[in-house]
Amino acid sequence: MAGETDLKTLLASMTPELLASIYVFATLAPGIAQPEGVKPAMLFHERVGTTLIVTEEEAKAAGLTASFRCQMLTLNIHSSLEAVGFLAAITTRLAAADMGVNPVSAFYHDHLFVPADRAEEALELLRQLARDSAS
Repeated sequence: MAGETDLKTLLASMTPELLASIYVFATLAPGIAQPEGVKPAMLFHERVGTTLIVTEEEAKAAGLTASFRCQMLTLNIHSSLEAVGFLAAITTRLAAADMGVNPVSAFYHDHLFVPADRAEEALELLRQLARDSAS
């Protein structure tokens, strides 16, 4: 099942959704096992350690040191993993508002981890981007 590749369609048709949970980024040193009961939204292995994006609640319960309190915005459109410019346009819009973002692409959707205290603002910026792209 191929996703959408047309940039205008992607931007105009995305329906960003803000998830309620607060997430954090945590890391495990090489060779350290993932704690029991932790179900990361994302897990990525690097040579220097494993990054976990987990709910703040799970991180605290597991005793993980974490940073970047954020919320997840899901861009509800099935974007192709080969789409060009989609995340660039989105991150550029958020950067213009002086907002950092950590994007993650999954098979069906792209997800943005934005500062928790600015999540509603990010949601409105993306809704406006979709409206601008539709005209």
